[in-house]
Amino acid sequence: MHRQFFLDVDNKRLAIKNCFAKRLATVQKKFTRTNDNRTKNPVVAIQQAVSHTTHLHEPVIVDEHIYKEKIRAETALNSISDAVICTDINGNVDYLNIAAENITGWRREDAFGRASNEIFNIINSNTRLPVINPIDCVLQTQKARGLPPNTLLIKRDGTEVEIEDSISPIHNWEGQYSGVVIVFHDVSATKAMASKMAHLAQHDCLTNLPNRMLLNDRIAQAITLANRHHKQLGVLYLDLDNFKHINDSLGHLVGDKLLQSVAKCLKECVRDSDTVSRQGGDEFVILLAETKNSEDAALTAQKILDALHAVHHIGKTELHVTTSIGVSVYPADGLDAETLLKNADTAMYYAKEKGRNNYQFFIAEMNTRAIERLIIESNLKLALEKQQFILYYQPKVNLSTGLMTGAEALLRWQHDEWGEVVPDIFVPVAEDSGLIVPIGRWVLRQACLQAKLWQDAGLQDIAIAINISAQEFLQKDFVAGVRTILKDTGLDAQFLELEITESVLMRDAECSRTILMQLKKMGIKLAVDDFGTGYSSLSYLQRFPIDVLKIDQSFVQNIESAKDDGIIVSAIISMGNSLKLKVVAEGVETASQLAFLKARHCEEGQGYFFSHPLTAEQFAKMLLTNMPALDLVN
Repeated sequence: MHRQFFLDVDNKRLAIKNCFAKRLATVQKKFTRTNDNRTKNPVVAIQQAVSHTTHLHEPVIVDEHIYKEKIRAETALNSISDAVICTDINGNVDYLNIAAENITGWRREDAFGRASNEIFNIINSNTRLPVINPIDCVLQTQKARGLPPNTLLIKRDGTEVEIEDSISPIHNWEGQYSGVVIVFHDVSATKAMASKMAHLAQHDCLTNLPNRMLLNDRIAQAITLANRHHKQLGVLYLDLDNFKHINDSLGHLVGDKLLQSVAKCLKECVRDSDTVSRQGGDEFVILLAETKNSEDAALTAQKILDALHAVHHIGKTELHVTTSIGVSVYPADGLDAETLLKNADTAMYYAKEKGRNNYQFFIAEMNTRAIERLIIESNLKLALEKQQFILYYQPKVNLSTGLMTGAEALLRWQHDEWGEVVPDIFVPVAEDSGLIVPIGRWVLRQACLQAKLWQDAGLQDIAIAINISAQEFLQKDFVAGVRTILKDTGLDAQFLELEITESVLMRDAECSRTILMQLKKMGIKLAVDDFGTGYSSLSYLQRFPIDVLKIDQSFVQNIESAKDDGIIVSAIISMGNSLKLKVVAEGVETASQLAFLKARHCEEGQGYFFSHPLTAEQFAKMLLTNMPALDLVN
């Protein structure tokens, strides 16, 4: 049974109800988008009930069911996240739902009767200029339309929110035009997320620098501008020298922070109009837009080399880093982004071959060398599998007795088609590609196994010296790997001597000292190879548990003709003797060099004057005789 009740309203109240009911029909239609029969639509039922009232000042009798449906409809409008604003035919606001109140900052009672332009104040987010209010357009044309792109709503408190959606005309029960309804929602978060995703798609997440995709686009734009203004542009391809060793020894967290420090340094070396990009890993590319000539690129490259030489403070760690830079110039070295990047990359590898920490301009001949390098690298990957590597052994001789005291294992590559490939050709490629690590493990195992075989055959017990590359030395499992190889081969640790270059030790002195101490505790002998080329301080040298100093052959070869080299060799020998270290001179080739070394009490020598590198079988014959390599006593 239906219960009736009376709602006393004045003219304004009833007008508002009437307007709301009519607006509500249009809003309901927007969200339901159905063609239900009007008599079954609760909102329409409200309209019918209200429209039957003939006298505004008379009480309005509304069926309870219809009233409940009205309340339900309004509750639904207040529950949706979209804002709804209705106006009358003059464009004055006569309804806001709760979402509209929240987004605009206007309360319904405060907004009622005000001009829609005041409540719905919008501007363009890009130009910051007022937008022709689409409400006025709908009022004039009586046709629905969407909000303009990039619409900002100025809220009551002056803050801004980006919105979008549409505005539609409202027609009453009789089909007469009676106002407009604005439906919109806040898209600020969505736009911010889209903007963030677009940024991430074009930038490196670690350094926030442009990535390869954005760089290619900027190079293309720079080429267009260079053509228009008759200028050049430069591309600098950078690769940090030996960065992998820092990652391996200090961890990726330190490595990441170093990359961020390098990125900041690079940005400070260029103009705002230039682009610093990270290509991945430890590779960076710099676009120098609209340069006058190649000298501009050279000046920037040198500026970068100088800037990176400064100390990078990563937590409590002080790190030094250098870089190799390849430079290509438009239009001489390429007419598109891909060619310019490829040629700059090629020049960068040439800079590495030149000793790192320098820059090189691209020249056409580099392409030939780059192709050769790729061929060597691809063949190196198969060399271990095909057992193409072989070890030679060069004797070390006591300069006083002439007796052989040990040998250095030297790697050779016997290619099936190319024949013997000298280390100077393939070792740099192996180091750059990371293949030096598995190759070095093979050398260590093979040399230890051969030394043990000689001992088991009853030959003279000698120490085998093996040169360790920087990448091998700084591997986290290097010490464990050495221990495993000694155990597997059965060679006593006292017969193994590991040679590490001075520059590798000084790259991270504390880390090097820790590794050396672990090796020393195992009973392994430790040598500093190529001593004199790294210019390390004596204080650091004393901290390392070193047994042997090997004088670099470049000093030994020139002691007869270069007075300064003779002084250096003499100083190294004197220092080594004072520190009770064995001193070994590399590259001894003449009798006069031998006499110079003996006169200064150098303990051992190695070089062609005593013997060329020998195969394992040839070396075994020399061990079998156990005779002096030369009559050196006299």
